[in-house]
Amino acid sequence: MGFFQGIVDADIAILQFFVDNVHSPVMDVIMKFLTLFGEGGIFWIAVSVVCMAFPKTRRMGFTMAIAMLLGVTIGNGIIKNVVARHRPYELEQFSAFPIISRLSDWSFPSGHTLASFEASVSIFCYRKKWGAAALALAVCVAVSRIYLIVHYPSDVLGGAVIGTLFALLAFFFLKWLYGRFDLENKLMFRFEKERAKKKALPAETEEAGE
Repeated sequence: MGFFQGIVDADIAILQFFVDNVHSPVMDVIMKFLTLFGEGGIFWIAVSVVCMAFPKTRRMGFTMAIAMLLGVTIGNGIIKNVVARHRPYELEQFSAFPIISRLSDWSFPSGHTLASFEASVSIFCYRKKWGAAALALAVCVAVSRIYLIVHYPSDVLGGAVIGTLFALLAFFFLKWLYGRFDLENKLMFRFEKERAKKKALPAETEEAGE
């Protein structure tokens, strides 16, 4: 009990620090904008769909999609309802600070953070530079949830850890799946296969000439 109380005390202390030292009208605008990148996972879903449209990033897109599917079903669907933690703005000392509308679901883990880390870690597994930029955005989304008093810091940390685990699980599962069933070729569209053959023809012709 003492361990969990320590987490709660730390959560409240960090939230109070934000309220006392970080909150301002300008920061309100910035944080409300940043948090939109995790809203419903829509931004990250769009990124994954775009990635799936191109052969070079298709596996990365699938990894993002599977990781986020795990997040919706297990993270938001099961863990949130099992833990059933109330939002921090329901505490008396933070009740006057809701900057955005009150939410109807539970607090742990942070769904915005969960989706952002599932997607950004998935990207990082394939493209380090892209992934680093995506992770920086994911961190900004996570911080915005604390700033807006809709999550405790431990909700955000939990979302980041669980999101990372789901992304890695999706990455290794797809790595096995692609190797086992040769999905690299099977998931190519016909026009992509024809284009690949045309690119291969000049090289084959040169080899034949030698």
